[in-house]
Amino acid sequence: MDEPQTSLPTTKVARAARFAKTGFNVGTNYIKHYAKKAVGAESTTESLHAANAAELYGTLSEMKGSVLKVAQMLAMEKNMLPTAYADQFAKAQYSTPPLSGPLVTKAFRDAFGKSPYQLFDEFEPEARQAASIGQVHFARKDGKELAVKVQYPGVADSIKSDIRLVKPIALRVMGLNEAQVRPYLEEVETRLLEETDYKLELRRGQEIAAKCQELHNLEFATYYPEFSTARILTMDWLPGQHLKEFLATNPSQEIRNQIGQALWDFYQFQFNELHQLHADPHPGNFLMRADHGGTLGVLDFGCVKDVPMDVYQLFKDLLAPETFTDENRLAALLTQGGVLRATDAPAMRALYMRTMRVSLELVGRPFRQATFDFGDPAYMAALYALGDDLMADPELRKQREPRGSEHFIYLNRTYVGLFALLTELGASIQTGIM
Repeated sequence: MDEPQTSLPTTKVARAARFAKTGFNVGTNYIKHYAKKAVGAESTTESLHAANAAELYGTLSEMKGSVLKVAQMLAMEKNMLPTAYADQFAKAQYSTPPLSGPLVTKAFRDAFGKSPYQLFDEFEPEARQAASIGQVHFARKDGKELAVKVQYPGVADSIKSDIRLVKPIALRVMGLNEAQVRPYLEEVETRLLEETDYKLELRRGQEIAAKCQELHNLEFATYYPEFSTARILTMDWLPGQHLKEFLATNPSQEIRNQIGQALWDFYQFQFNELHQLHADPHPGNFLMRADHGGTLGVLDFGCVKDVPMDVYQLFKDLLAPETFTDENRLAALLTQGGVLRATDAPAMRALYMRTMRVSLELVGRPFRQATFDFGDPAYMAALYALGDDLMADPELRKQREPRGSEHFIYLNRTYVGLFALLTELGASIQTGIM
C-alpha cells in the first residue's frame, strides 16, 4: 500500500486549487505533445494518455471522495476511456494512499469523543484497505474480529463542488459535451451522497442480508450500531480473498462455477424480488473462499439502487425474446423509455431502432439461455466492442441530447459489472431465465 497521507484538502478553495493545478498540468502535456509533433519528434497518443492518466489519478487519489469514486466507476466502463485511464483508475477499486493514524484517531474523537484504542480491545492504525470514500481498519472487540470503515474527512460536504470542478476535465478526456453527461452526473451525485451516509448503509446492509438469507453460498457481515455513526461503520471481518488473489490459487472449475452461481443468484433475487440492487459490483466488494465448498462474501451496501416498478417491468420487457421479432413492440417500449420521440425524423428513428436492437440482443443474451458460459471471453469482448462502436458512431455522436431513463445508468453499470466479474471468474451458470 502507498505511503500514508497526512493531510487531505477538504475546503472548496483547497480542492479547487488542486484541480486547477491538475488542469494546468494536463494542458501542459497536450502542449508538449503537439510541440513534439510539430517538429517531427516522436510523441504518440498513447504516451499523452499515459501522462495525463498518471496526473489525474495522482490528484484523485490525493483528494479521495466523489472524484475518486467517479474514476472507479469509469474504470468499469472500459469502452468510455482510453486504456491508460482505465488502467490507472482501476487502482481505486482496491487501494489508494491511506490516511495517517492521527487523522484516523481524530475522526474517532469527533464521532465518539474517544480514540479507537479506547473503543476496541485492539485496533490497527494502518488501514488494510483504502478506497474512494473511506478506508478499512482491522479491530477486535470481545474476541470478535471486526472491520471498521472510516470515512475520509469532508467527503460528504465536497461532493457537489467536486463534480462541478471535475466536469471540465472529464468532458475533455472523454470528448463529450455537458448535455451528454448531465443526467449521468445528477444520478451519480444522488448515489454518491447516499454512499457517504453510513447509517443508511448499515440499515440497507442489514435489510438486504436478512432478505437474502435463504440463498446458498453467500456470506454477509453482522453490523454493530453501537460502534457506528454516519461517518464510521463497524461490522464483522469476513474471511476470504478478492478476485485476483482467489484466482491466483488456481481454484477448480466446480468452485468457480459455484461462486459464480451464488453471485448470479444474488443479483437476480435482488432485482426480481427486492426491486433494488447492490449497484457497485467491482472486485473489491466481494470475498471468495475455496474452503467451505466455495462461498461469496458480499461487502459494501453504500451504493444501492432502488428500481421503480415501471422501470423494472420495462427492463424485463426490453430483454424479452418476443421484443426482437415485433417492431411495433420494440418501438413502443423505446418510446416509453425515452429513447424514441414523436418528433424524431424517420432516419433518426431508424438509427435508434437499429442500434437498440443490436444492443439489447447482446446485453440480454445471458437472460435468454438456460445456461450461460461466462468463461468464454468472447461475450465480454463483444460487449466492449459494441460500446466502442457506439461511442465512435458519427451519427450518434451528433446527438447532443441525452436519451433514456436515468434509472438505466445504474442498471447498466450493475449488469456490465456483474458480467465482467463472472467472465474474470470464468464461471458457467444456470440463469433461471428471466
